[in-house]
Amino acid sequence: MIEEKLVSIRLRLEERKARHVECVNLEGKGLFTDGLVVLTASSSRHARSLADDVAELCREKSWEYLHTEGYDTSRWILVDLNDIVVNIFLESARELYRLESLWAYVGESS
Repeated sequence: MIEEKLVSIRLRLEERKARHVECVNLEGKGLFTDGLVVLTASSSRHARSLADDVAELCREKSWEYLHTEGYDTSRWILVDLNDIVVNIFLESARELYRLESLWAYVGESS
């Protein structure tokens, strides 16, 4: 189930011109979430639009959607779907935090 959701999210984000979309399957690892998505947006407006697209996908698929953080500043927007956490970065923030490198050793990066 998580892998299917990760694929759906990846496809939606890539359709919307997200760059460098990385998905890490953490299912069964006993962590705070079962999946992690990290991607780069080209601008603050693009980042907010991508966050809105993830929320819309959740409505379409009847997936749980908890909340969004960082929407106003848009350097790093976190979209919490409970079982998957989507991290939308501007390029400079993504390079600074290198979030996927922290989790890639635990899961299966795709």
